[in-house]
Amino acid sequence: MDELKSLVLLGRQPALGLAELESLYGNDTVVALGAQAAALTIETEKIAFERLGGSVKLGNILGRLDTVNWGDIERYIVKHVAPEAASLPEGKIQIGISVYGFSESALRIQATGLSLKKAIKKAGRSVRLTPNQEPALSSAQVQHNHLTGPTGWELMIVRDNEQTFIARTTVIQDIASYTIRDRDRPKRDARVGMLPPKLAQILINLAAGQLDPAGKTVLDPFCGTGVVLQEAELMGFGVYGTDLEPRMIDYTAHNLEWFGERYEHPSPAVLEIGDATRHQWQSPIDIVACETFLGKPFASTPSPAMVATTASDCNVIIKKFLRNIHGQLQPGTRLCVAVPAWQIRKNEFKHLPLVDSLEELGYNQVRFEHVESNALLYYREDQVVARELLVIKRN
Repeated sequence: MDELKSLVLLGRQPALGLAELESLYGNDTVVALGAQAAALTIETEKIAFERLGGSVKLGNILGRLDTVNWGDIERYIVKHVAPEAASLPEGKIQIGISVYGFSESALRIQATGLSLKKAIKKAGRSVRLTPNQEPALSSAQVQHNHLTGPTGWELMIVRDNEQTFIARTTVIQDIASYTIRDRDRPKRDARVGMLPPKLAQILINLAAGQLDPAGKTVLDPFCGTGVVLQEAELMGFGVYGTDLEPRMIDYTAHNLEWFGERYEHPSPAVLEIGDATRHQWQSPIDIVACETFLGKPFASTPSPAMVATTASDCNVIIKKFLRNIHGQLQPGTRLCVAVPAWQIRKNEFKHLPLVDSLEELGYNQVRFEHVESNALLYYREDQVVARELLVIKRN
């Protein structure tokens, strides 16, 4: 493998972020680091970070150590990182340290930060250390303390088995933009479920693979309020949405018009009222990214009989959809379809029956090198209904 150049801190559900990176950049460019990070053989400048829904920080790899001894790591940082930090442009230097996969306390990490600060001050520079309340700084702390600015420096220190990777953060997720794209849309409806923009990005990226968005169209056959379509527009795709409910098509039209004005993106979307189990879509359809019918929401763990009934209802609808669209897609067309799975016990899920019969429906499941297909789940710990992401290809 080529030299590892970039380090990515993955989001709350790392398997999704890892699969997303592999989908966009190829399995031969990505290496998993511990439970929370990944390294890539491509430069940070070539990673379209704003497009990633499953990653929260990106940085340049500065060093790779064959030790996990904290004293050795601290000595390396003081010797090698301090001179580089001291050469930043004129002005007060802002530094911070985030640590992943180690058992060191925030107090110990803070002490390392103070050692780094002292070494930089010896070089004649004014420096401020962002204090560690936890081993890692949040994206909000990094942003608030300007640690990715011209005179900022956040160190990410990541353990991978018996090795340590050290990286300088160059960009973090844009929390403010995600909030606007989620909560500021003029038309929202909690009753139909709220698809987070980050998850919409992941759906699109898993479906798209390494496809260039220019001149290509994303279809969402269950478009709801249009979150997948807005995120696809932002990536440069053409968008095509359908929904059974006329009200949802109206909501999507309003939201895309607002989105086009807010982000200076024209919105020549094709929108149609249509039942996904029977609708005939226009050609061409380059990729399909959608959240299907998730069934009844549950506030508490339902009985096995209730789960079985709900799963059966969802299975019928989603199976009809997959059969209907199959003949309208070109062979090789990729889809990422979010379907329900039910958390019946902590981290134990009941899946739709169709997950085991995709080949009978005319699809092959896309396999990932670094992630098991059944690990592509989006959920909160206390949530009964999870979203399972099926990445499939029309055969």
